[in-house]
Amino acid sequence: MQIPDLQRSFLTFRIDLEKQSAITVSHKPPFTLNNARIQLESRCRIGDRETGKVTDYLLGAACKTERVGVERDIWTSPNADFNPIFSRDDFLTIKSWDRNNKGVLLYPPSLGPQPERQMGSVAAAFDRVTINLRMIEAELLSTPDQIIQATLADELLAGRIEFSDPERYDVTLDFPIKTMNASERDRIYQTDTGPIIFPDFSATFGDIRETFQLAYVALNCPDWAEFILQTPTPLTPDISVNHYSRPVRVDTKNSVFGLWANCSAFTGL
Repeated sequence: MQIPDLQRSFLTFRIDLEKQSAITVSHKPPFTLNNARIQLESRCRIGDRETGKVTDYLLGAACKTERVGVERDIWTSPNADFNPIFSRDDFLTIKSWDRNNKGVLLYPPSLGPQPERQMGSVAAAFDRVTINLRMIEAELLSTPDQIIQATLADELLAGRIEFSDPERYDVTLDFPIKTMNASERDRIYQTDTGPIIFPDFSATFGDIRETFQLAYVALNCPDWAEFILQTPTPLTPDISVNHYSRPVRVDTKNSVFGLWANCSAFTGL
C-alpha cells in the first residue's frame, strides 16, 4: 500500500507584495517576494460524515520568526516559534512567544495585535500555496516482533492513527516515527514522536481548525494511544506559556509501517 512520505514532502507559501499586502507578518518585509518552503511533519485527514467532504491538513516543520535576506539582526525580537498548518484552501498558524498574550503587533500596526492562532483563507493571505505530498510504498508491520525487528535494523518507520468523533468526523493521522522504544526480550515497542496535529473535539467549535492542537503521541498496541497536547500552561496567576502539558487517551486503530522503497513520486493536493 501507499502512505505519505512526509520526510520528503513540502509545503511552500509565497508572499508577493507587488500583488497583495501581507496580513500574517510582524515586521516590514525587507523584500517584496519570498517563497517559504517547509518540510512536512504530519498529515491530518478529516472526513466529514455529514457532508461527505474529506480534507487534508498538513503540519509544516517548526521554525522561528525571521527577517529574510538582511545583513544582520535576522531574528525578530521578540522571537516566536512558528508552526504552520495548511490545507489546499485554508491555513492556521500557531506562534508561541516567551509568554502568552504578548501583544506583538502585526505589520502594519493598524492590523492590530498578532493572534497566537491565526486562521484564514489561502487566497486572502498568500499569492500562492503549493503542497507537494509524496507517497511511498509501505509494508504493514502487523506483529510486535516485526516492529521491533524493523526498529533495531534502523529501517524507516511511519505511523497511522485512526479514530472517530461520535458526532460527525473521522480522523486519520499520518506521521513519521522519529523515536521508537523497543525491547526484543520483552516484546515491547512504544513510539514517542511528534509533533502532529490532534483534533480535540472536547470543546464547542465552529471551524474544524479551532480543534487543532500540536501534540506528541505514544502508542504501544493497536487499539489505543496517548497524546500530550501543547496548551497554555500557567507559570504564575498572570503568566502562561505554550507547553506540552495536557495528556489525552483515545481509543484508536493504530498501524506501524516499514518504508523499504528507495524512491517515491509526487502527488499534488
